[in-house]
Amino acid sequence: MRILLTGGGTGGHITPLIAVARETKKICQENGLEIPEFFFMGPSGFSKELLIKENIPVKLVWSGKIRRYFSFKNFLDLFKAPVGLLQAIIKIFLLMPDVVFSKGGHGSVPVVLASRLFRIPVLLHESDAIPGLANKFLSKYSQKIAISFTAAEKFFPSEKIAITGNPIRNTLTKGNPEDAKKIFGLPGDKQVIFIFCGSQGAQPINDLIISTITDLLEKYELIWQTGIENYGLAAKQIKEIFNEIPKACHLAAFLDEEQIAAAFAAATLIVSRAGATNIFEIAACGKPSILIPLPNSASDHQRENSFEYAKYGAADIMEQANLTPHVFTGEISRLINNKELLQKMSDCAKSFAKPDAARKIAIELLALAEKVVQ
Repeated sequence: MRILLTGGGTGGHITPLIAVARETKKICQENGLEIPEFFFMGPSGFSKELLIKENIPVKLVWSGKIRRYFSFKNFLDLFKAPVGLLQAIIKIFLLMPDVVFSKGGHGSVPVVLASRLFRIPVLLHESDAIPGLANKFLSKYSQKIAISFTAAEKFFPSEKIAITGNPIRNTLTKGNPEDAKKIFGLPGDKQVIFIFCGSQGAQPINDLIISTITDLLEKYELIWQTGIENYGLAAKQIKEIFNEIPKACHLAAFLDEEQIAAAFAAATLIVSRAGATNIFEIAACGKPSILIPLPNSASDHQRENSFEYAKYGAADIMEQANLTPHVFTGEISRLINNKELLQKMSDCAKSFAKPDAARKIAIELLALAEKVVQ
């Protein structure tokens, strides 16, 4: 049995694919089924390294991206799109998977279209409260559509929809504070704030942390994932302030799975963008959070994600345009100094979490591949 995975190249697309692949293998083992072969097909990106570590072969195809602003790249991508479709047709013909799991994004378009030419069933997953253009388009070519937020229901045919939540790697919920002390060298005498902005980082949030870092480090330990491209600048700015990177500031370009699990376990509070994967990982770990949605994200989906999550009482939303250093540090103090509120937010996060999302999707994938499981 072969299962083809596809999606964009960011961590927000790739880590849910990995979560579903792991759960599918587990279910097959439990039911005495053949362990499937997994393949990924889509655009290049640093996240393909995560797939390779997972022993999932990567097959690259071009894709055309529709930008919501003027760019000469739009004209170039008009030519890349048909080439990518031809590449996908050839590679899928040679691979001939039993089923396709698509996380959406422009990189998934040629793969899903080529799969449907061969009548290969497709399960589409929409992470966000407001779907992107790719998933809206591809929904007509998919047999099943799994969604993370109920707000996305109105965008898809009701007969295809299942509300599953966003699949996460369950290992992220299994960290403990003692691991964090060893991994990050935490002394254990201060509250920990985890700045968690995904694989690509968020420069405006990095700038905000730099502008408040003196005040923050007086009271708290920071575990700070800057993003790979932003690490050098952040390190340089910190050294300009302190002449070195202080021991209480645990700076990293990118955190691996074990490190993220440990950071979640140690953290009193999370500061994060509002991508769906981030939200569902934070919720699964039951952590209070401050969410700073990415302004002008496609269809403003991060803002909608954060509002849907905040309805549960699990997070505070702070708009980037209105965020000043004083307001930011004041809100952190307000939350951390109120243990009852933090506990309530933690409980609300757990009530929102969908820890079985990967399993639900894996069972549906196997059903589309005509494999019956319990």
